[in-house]
Amino acid sequence: MSKTVLIVDDHADIRRLIRMTLEFEDYQIHEAADGESALQLAAALRPDVVLLDVMMPGALDGLEVCARLKADTRFAGMQVILLSARGQARDREAGLRAGADAYMVKPFSPLQLIDHLASLPLSA
Repeated sequence: MSKTVLIVDDHADIRRLIRMTLEFEDYQIHEAADGESALQLAAALRPDVVLLDVMMPGALDGLEVCARLKADTRFAGMQVILLSARGQARDREAGLRAGADAYMVKPFSPLQLIDHLASLPLSA
């Protein structure tokens, strides 16, 4: 059974790179360019995993989107992986406080991402 993945990043080239990385695996892939559309798509799709950029323009950054997803019982069991160019300990701590299941620092290798997704305890 394929897993549904929502890629959220304001840079189209990064979304495309992640999509190309995952399209050889058994995933249904959807994309959003900002926090507002990410929340709307998450409600409509109920993805298994959200790959979420931390720094995005607009009213909602990745930390806020993560916190809202994790606080909503409709999304129980959904995994959120934060993606960020910021790799300091305080950045990781902020991500974990927001409820992220994992925090990956850009740039990361495609294999790192695939391995990370494969290791997640996804609900069927």
